[in-house]
Amino acid sequence: MAKNKAERKLARKEFFRKALVSLKRNPQYIPLGALLVSFLVFSLNLTSISNTTAKIMLPNMGLCAFISMLFSLLSFVCMLSAFPKRQKPNLLLMILMIVMYGGVIFADYTYYTRIVEALTREENRLTITKSTIYIQEAQTVMIVHIVLVAITILTVVLEPLFAKLLKKINTSVEVEDNGEIGQIDLTED
Repeated sequence: MAKNKAERKLARKEFFRKALVSLKRNPQYIPLGALLVSFLVFSLNLTSISNTTAKIMLPNMGLCAFISMLFSLLSFVCMLSAFPKRQKPNLLLMILMIVMYGGVIFADYTYYTRIVEALTREENRLTITKSTIYIQEAQTVMIVHIVLVAITILTVVLEPLFAKLLKKINTSVEVEDNGEIGQIDLTED
């Protein structure tokens, strides 16, 4: 039983060491992971966003949701091309990617303000009930998506720093030595 625990602990330790080695070789996985999380948060909540757009129907709400989805998808292409393996990052694609992230943040903020406008206007004000709870969900998704896209921008900008910091981490495997290595005879008998 104790041997099994020790083996599992060693296996877990080796798994994390290999993951760290992979991350050292490909530090662009950090911003790519951040982008993946922000994309999943937005795309998995598209139902509440589209239902909110259909319910409120204020100007440019559908366009803002479309821009957020389109730029999120296109930024994956830019991200994969901006950080080629073992080469310097492509600055032009990084700038294009950050501009798209700015467009996503602007579209999300505009969408959020349209929801607030519909909930606080004087005439024909919307109230959130059990049947319209998706409006509140869409409002929350917009705030969370803005924050996650901002974190993605930060990870893209700080990727060279992550690469330098990861290189300083020792991931080598220690080999046991019995201390009795003599002269090695390389002559043929």
